[in-house]
Formats: sequence, structure tokens, C-alpha cells
Amino acid sequence: MEAPSSEALHRKLRSREVQLFAVGGAIGTSLFVQMGAVLPHGGPAGLFIGFMAYGTIILAVNQCFGEIVCYRPIPSPFIRLAGHWVDEALSFAMGWNFFLNVALGLPYEIVALNVLLTYWTDKVPVAVVVAVIIVILALLNGLTVRYYGISEFYLSIFKVFLMVGLIAYTFITMVGGNPHHDVYGFRYWRDPGAFVSYLVPGNTGRFLGVMSCMVQASFTMVGPEYISMAAGEAQNPQKVMRQAYASFFWRLLFFFCLGALCVGIVTPYNDQSLQNMLDGTKEGSGTGAASPYVISMDRFGINVLPDIVNALIMTSVLSAANNLVFSGARTLYGMSLEGKAPKVLSQCNRYGLPYNAVAVTMAFCALAFLQVNNSSATVLNWLVSCITAAYLLNYLGTCLTYLHFYAAMRQQKIDRHILPYQGYLQPYAAWYAVFGTSIMLLILGFDLFFPGLWDITTFFLDYVMIAFFILAFVVWKAIHRTTYIKPGTANVENTS
Repeated sequence: MEAPSSEALHRKLRSREVQLFAVGGAIGTSLFVQMGAVLPHGGPAGLFIGFMAYGTIILAVNQCFGEIVCYRPIPSPFIRLAGHWVDEALSFAMGWNFFLNVALGLPYEIVALNVLLTYWTDKVPVAVVVAVIIVILALLNGLTVRYYGISEFYLSIFKVFLMVGLIAYTFITMVGGNPHHDVYGFRYWRDPGAFVSYLVPGNTGRFLGVMSCMVQASFTMVGPEYISMAAGEAQNPQKVMRQAYASFFWRLLFFFCLGALCVGIVTPYNDQSLQNMLDGTKEGSGTGAASPYVISMDRFGINVLPDIVNALIMTSVLSAANNLVFSGARTLYGMSLEGKAPKVLSQCNRYGLPYNAVAVTMAFCALAFLQVNNSSATVLNWLVSCITAAYLLNYLGTCLTYLHFYAAMRQQKIDRHILPYQGYLQPYAAWYAVFGTSIMLLILGFDLFFPGLWDITTFFLDYVMIAFFILAFVVWKAIHRTTYIKPGTANVENTS
């Protein structure tokens, strides 16, 4: 049975579930573990400035998402609206780029879960762990949206609890509430220092250190696109989407920027345990033990708490994986409705579940078996390199879509006050986001161009998604001879 829309669902996502849905897709292992990997590149101040700087870009991106998604909360909104308001070829490229983004993110999260499990034991075969996780994800996403919403609600609560707990841990210990009664405050900002010279000495090196932290931030700080994926399955979508996008600023500030500040407070950038973890020369590399927070707890001789942190990080990663399956399936469903994916992917059961789209998305979980013959760290690095560019490409495409939408509203004299969500400083914020995401795409692999650091595999992984995006755009446009819609001429009132 084919469902023309997700109206067939028996119960849609409620406001609180959409809010936590945004948290579920945005926060994973990178916030708790991988952020520490760039601390030695930029130092505590470099890490914080890098995340704050990229935070302004993602905040501007959020303004663009918020306006167009709240105005037209259709399934896979930012992908399909690119076709309605700019060019169908752009929609095709964005759709498959986003699907590959979440599809490759799935094995990343599964690999991360397996690595986190080795914090306690490495006796469980990798293939068994991967298989069990795939079954769990299949069960959570093979049921109706009601049960998906319930599972994501509780998984995301654990994630929020973990982040709040780690921020509280940072404050309590820095003012002396630790077993050593050491009031260390911002000591590590003074010794060994606030900044690191990365790759080259002096101010240029410190600038490059901040750039490295910004690149990490572009992988860590995400969210607007995941909010949009719930648009077609939310109760009173315009109101619910408006609330979710309006609160994104506080999530951005609280989880990501404050998290970056805390990492630089609890652990010095030259900490030997951190360096050994990153080099893979110390047991626990890549697990929760590599988290700067856990390293800090070990330094103070705190027991049990590191185990709790690792367990909660695991629920965080499972939540992110759960969210990715949902987003990937809904992306395929939305593209199928418009003929940009096989028609069979828009088939739904009587509860409105696009089961074929879920199955295709779940198939990418099998890539997690790559770690059977390769180290987990290698597989993680492969996936991170591909995913980062995919995020930025869709942000760039969405901001261009927004500029066409803004021009059409203005030229057709449609009052912006009718919009359910009005972004700040538009269209300047959109132009800033276009400039920022374009620059970030160019500098993803900047460190490869320094003497002795060139690596063809890393270069390919950093930039392959850009080549794929351009190829997808050109091929679809050449085959279907799509028409570019000039700014100001799009019909923004009759989009469905």
C-alpha cells in the first residue's frame, strides 16, 4: 500500500519529542570524546574560539532552515524545497548527499558503540556487537512512529543528563570539589597555555590551531537538518518546528560551546594520558577513557563515575544512530514522492511506516563490519572525513534555497510577518552562512598541504563528497534538462 503522505500515521511526534529528536541527531560521541582530539591542536582557548566561530555559521544556517521549514513543513522539506525554489538538480544532489551523510553516519555510530564497549571488555567479537546493534535499531525503527518517539525521548534524556552532569562536574571540580581539594580553575589556560601553535610556529600556527578546531566543530555542531526531518510527522508542525528552531540557539550555546569550554578546563592540551589515547599507545584508546572528562576523573582517582560516563555515552551514541535511521528513511521517502528515488521507497504499511526506505537505510549498517579487518580508529576516520563535507554541502544548498525564497517573498510583496518563524538579520545571515560554509568546505583538508603531511587517501576522503555532489547535480540536470528558477520568480505560496 502506498501512502501519498505521512498523514496516515496513527500518532505524530509531539513537541517535546521533536525537541529531543533534535538533540538525538545532533549529539553523539564527537561531543564527549572526539572534541578532545583537537585540544592538542588549538589549546583550550583555540578550541573554545574555534567552536564559537563556527557556532556563528551554524546559527546563521539555522535561521535559514527555520524560515523555510516552518513555512512549508513537508516531508524532507529542505531537500524538496530546493527543487521547488531553485533547481530540481540541486534537490536531487542535496537529497542523495544527505542520505549518504546519514547512511555513512550509521556505521560510524555503530563502530563507536563497539569501541565504547571495549572500555570494559574486548572479549565480545566485533561481528556479534555489530549484529546486536543492527537488530536493536531495526526493532526501534520497524515499529510505528509512536514507539520511535518514545524510545528517542528516553535515549535523549540520558544524553541531556550526561551533558548537564559533565558541565556540573567541571564547575564543581574546578572550584575545589574534588578528592585533592585542588582549586584549579583556569590553570591549564595559563600552564601549559591557552593556545597551541599547530603545524608552524608563532601566530600563524595559533591561527591554524583555531582552524583545526573549527573543522572539528563542523562535524560536531549539527542539528537544523535533523529537526527538519520530523516536519512531516509532527503534530501542528508549524508551531512545533518554530519552537524547535527557536530553541536551537540555547542548545548550541549550552551543549556545544559550553562543552568546548569545559574540555579545555578539565584537561591540559599536553596531558600525556590524552596524547597516549590519541596515539593508540594506551589501553582504552577511542573509548570513553579517551574523553577529557574521564582522563580528569582518573587523575583525581575518582572511581565508578568513569563507568557511568562511558555507559551514558553509549546511550548517546545509540540515540544518534536511532535518529540517523529515521532521517535516512524519511529522506528516501521524500525523494521517492518526487521521482528522485525509486517509487518502491514511498510504499508504507497501514501505520504510515515507509518500510522499504527503512530497510535500505538499515543496509548501510553492514559497513560497520569493516572494522572486523581494520582497526576501529581507521574506520572511524574514514567515515568522519566523508561525513563532514556532506553536512556543509547541504547547509550551503539550504542557504542558497533560502535566498531564492527571500527574493521571491520580497519581489512578490508577501509580508514576512505571515511567516511562522522569522530569522534574524536576514538576508545578511544567509549570505554569511553561504560564505562561511563555502570557506569551511575549502579548508577541510588544509593540513594535508604542509610538508610531509600529504596523503592521497585522506585527501580523497575529505573532498570526495564535493565531487559526488557536483556530479549528481550535473547528471540530473543533463538528463532531465531542469530549469533554474531565477531569484524572485519562485512560486512560494503553492508548494506542497
